[in-house]
Amino acid sequence: MDKTPDYDTIIIGAGPAGLFAAANIRNARTLILEKKELPGRKLMISGSGQCNFTHAGPLKDFFTHYGDNHSFLKPALKSFTNRDTIAWFEKSGLEIITDKNGKVFPRSLKAAEVLNTLLNDCRVRQTEIRTGSQVSAINTDKNHFSIKTDFRAFTCKNLIIATGGLSYPSTGSSGDGYAFARKMGHTLVEPRPALSPVFVKDYQFASISGVSLDYVLIRLFRDNKEIRSHRGDTGFTHKGLSGPGILDFSRYFRNGDTLKINLSNLEEAAFEKQFTSLAGSNGNLPVSAFFKNSCMPRSLVRAIIGISGISPDKPMAEISKKSRKALAELCCSHPFVIDKIAGFSTAMATSGGISLDEVDPLTMESKIVKNLFFAGEVLDIDGDTGGYNIQAAFSTAWMAAQAINSSR
Repeated sequence: MDKTPDYDTIIIGAGPAGLFAAANIRNARTLILEKKELPGRKLMISGSGQCNFTHAGPLKDFFTHYGDNHSFLKPALKSFTNRDTIAWFEKSGLEIITDKNGKVFPRSLKAAEVLNTLLNDCRVRQTEIRTGSQVSAINTDKNHFSIKTDFRAFTCKNLIIATGGLSYPSTGSSGDGYAFARKMGHTLVEPRPALSPVFVKDYQFASISGVSLDYVLIRLFRDNKEIRSHRGDTGFTHKGLSGPGILDFSRYFRNGDTLKINLSNLEEAAFEKQFTSLAGSNGNLPVSAFFKNSCMPRSLVRAIIGISGISPDKPMAEISKKSRKALAELCCSHPFVIDKIAGFSTAMATSGGISLDEVDPLTMESKIVKNLFFAGEVLDIDGDTGGYNIQAAFSTAWMAAQAINSSR
């Protein structure tokens, strides 16, 4: 075997976190090891290939988009903000646009341009990237790491694990980093699919697949107790529910949970009051006429009335109190029992990962192993849709890079 070269830093994983870390490590010999034949596979499919890589909203709003673990990210997001990300890419020559929802994209709407910008900056730093290099083992020897691949071994002073989570395993995110970290003494919070659509038990809305509702209230029930609520755009699919409201909330879901969704944007009491008032003033109107000015799409109204078992032509005055209450519940607190949460092949992110209690939020360095760093989705962090996950990858990678820069 050839003499093993020494590197200041080795990064495992050529995704957004790994590439961004390498692009910001100064005056050092840096090696990226990527098991796939091409770098940035997951980045290339992000945002349906358009790569929504951050969000343009106020920084204070960012902290509400990472679930219960947002506090860990605060130092990183404050040190390298979304504005810093935009400025960094613009300085590197990438033209950027922001859509009406605040999502930031390359002007070309091609993820390849974001990837090429990162790769170009890595070249400027003279970073070596070895693709097709599956890491099989990591050993520590005093203040150095020995990284074994299928072909050879490498040594380094600093090691960054940026292998991603488990979502979209075909891109290389297959949990390798979890195994490496556990072998070095780290604790793993059970990885679960996040940003996932859900399949619904006894689903009755397949006929309106593609219909969506804006900013509806979604309440999560487990064992008949409400445990969380959320608002967001929600869509009907052939087998269940999706849309940003469901995807962002899915980090908390479990199979068997019930989602109660307000499809009408009316409280049940208000719904009944309006129904009773119209029935009293014009009782000959058919039930379907009550929904004439509703925010609910007509196809959804038809589906709801069908589920209720009430004839759409039945006069409102003839609707019993029991039927009226049942209709109000179907419209204002419609129950959807989660049969199954879509798996990692469909989920856009991973909830869970390396325990944050064992990582310094100011440097992303392990509290257990000196000079071991983590960046990106391998950590127990996951963001909402809208560019928050890639921004977290950049911000955590930046922290690791700066810690390595300052240690020399």
